[in-house]
Amino acid sequence: MYLQSISHAVPPHSFTQSECWDILLRSPALDALKPRSQTLLEKVLKGDSGIRKRHFATERVEELFTLDAESLNRKFEIEAPKLAEAALSEALTKADLLASDLDALFICTCTGYLCPGLTSYVAERMGISNRAYLQDIVGLGCGAAIPTLRSAQGFLAANPNAKVACIAVEICSAAFYLDDDPGVLISASLFGDAASASIWASADKGGQYCIHKFDTIHIPEKRELLRFTNCKGKLRNKLDRSVPGIAESAVKQLYEQAAIKEPHRIAAHVGGRDVLDALESALDIPPLQPSWDALANYGNTSSPSVLIATQTILENESDANRIWLTSFGAGFAAHCCELYREPANVSS
Repeated sequence: MYLQSISHAVPPHSFTQSECWDILLRSPALDALKPRSQTLLEKVLKGDSGIRKRHFATERVEELFTLDAESLNRKFEIEAPKLAEAALSEALTKADLLASDLDALFICTCTGYLCPGLTSYVAERMGISNRAYLQDIVGLGCGAAIPTLRSAQGFLAANPNAKVACIAVEICSAAFYLDDDPGVLISASLFGDAASASIWASADKGGQYCIHKFDTIHIPEKRELLRFTNCKGKLRNKLDRSVPGIAESAVKQLYEQAAIKEPHRIAAHVGGRDVLDALESALDIPPLQPSWDALANYGNTSSPSVLIATQTILENESDANRIWLTSFGAGFAAHCCELYREPANVSS
């Protein structure tokens, strides 16, 4: 399976961490918290989280913490298709394709629920053929992008002449609310909205990246440490302080099994500052700069983040012939794959 193009999109409204804190000071949701919870929010939002700004699909961020469950899911229903369309439109333009050229559409998300899923809405908005195969992938959390690509690889193996689009889209702000649980507060302080779209085909036109070497680790006994639960109809993120260490251990195992060869680049799901620090230490590698950049510019965007970091490498490092991707999240589960292209011939 060969990469034809990749692109990402974010909502137009962005907020620095300090601006988020200033907005919260005017929100009744903050007043309802215990002083200890207020202090935690202030510490994260005004401290060194590694985040310069985050994008939210709203003009009034203070409303995000006071919406009821129905309003939050309605927000997802409205905003997720729009953001997915924006990312896919640019990817199609880069690949010199029309939406009608697509034979299949795969979309992963975890920040809202629709039935039929987002693929139905995006296909309608973009004029994708009503004979195209639509596949929604839900329940995989922040790690979903790589398993979604793996599913697309299976479709292309069975349909070698097809062209396939994959989208990871998260309206994390549609899962925002505040209570005195530290995991809920940290989540509200780190996550942002984004989408990433990529186009794939079976044939190599020459010099294109092939994706292969998929691998996965499931650790169900760690499930309760990182997952969504339901709280009065709202998505409640369980986020234990042990998660960076769990991610470090799982990704290190995948990395060692992959037997990475030099030269290579690594694009990792950003998680957060503590997660990236843990990965760099465990893998004994230089700074994961593309992932740090994605964290700084967008916050933790959940499933799109590993692809945003990958796009940064593809656009800025012309000698990156081998890129190892890793994502992880709810389950607990961790995933990886490799993008590879043959080095260009250098004449003497």
